[in-house]
Amino acid sequence: MPLVEFHSVVCLLGTFPALAGVDLQVEPRDIVLLEGPNGAGKTTLLRLIAGLIPPHSGEAQVFGLDLFKDRRSARRRLALVGHESYCYDDLTVMENLQFTFKASGVTGMEINSVLERTGLDGLAGVRHAHLSAGQRRRLALANAMVRNPELLLLDEPHAGLDEEGRACLHEIIASAPSEGRTVVLASHELELSRQLANREVRVESGTIVKSGRGEL
Repeated sequence: MPLVEFHSVVCLLGTFPALAGVDLQVEPRDIVLLEGPNGAGKTTLLRLIAGLIPPHSGEAQVFGLDLFKDRRSARRRLALVGHESYCYDDLTVMENLQFTFKASGVTGMEINSVLERTGLDGLAGVRHAHLSAGQRRRLALANAMVRNPELLLLDEPHAGLDEEGRACLHEIIASAPSEGRTVVLASHELELSRQLANREVRVESGTIVKSGRGEL
């Protein structure tokens, strides 16, 4: 069964149709690249999948759950990394991860291993307020990973990352299928993202105009 299955989905932001009849399927262990111009609807699509905004019409399911009836239950099984870290300034890197870990109720994840994978092991005792922009982006990714999501949603994940941070990001994305994880990422860094994705979806004016395996 597809993890994400949308048919003719419309999503309104106010009265504006940010998504205007989207058809999308995401299979387990896919790495899907969403590409398209600014304002095309990529971020809205990610937020809709994450259950942060409601669909207006059509058919929308994530993990087999109907987003019209229940868009919150799926959140326990996914994580969205956007432009903000949503971490607490007065907590250290480790304390932020511990908070997320306890709040999510997941088991089987090692916080120290997540710190190492994201290159934050040397910054565990540093407060969020004292991190650079790139380090905050890494912490946002680490915060998502401690939840052990089945579906990882990434919005412009390369932004603000240095070479080391991008290497950490790429390792996490490339390893996702073997770890039973599915990834959907929206990115303008096509040269980098296409190395990782096994499927590409082009979004324009709130609709999907092309979808296929490999580069479109």
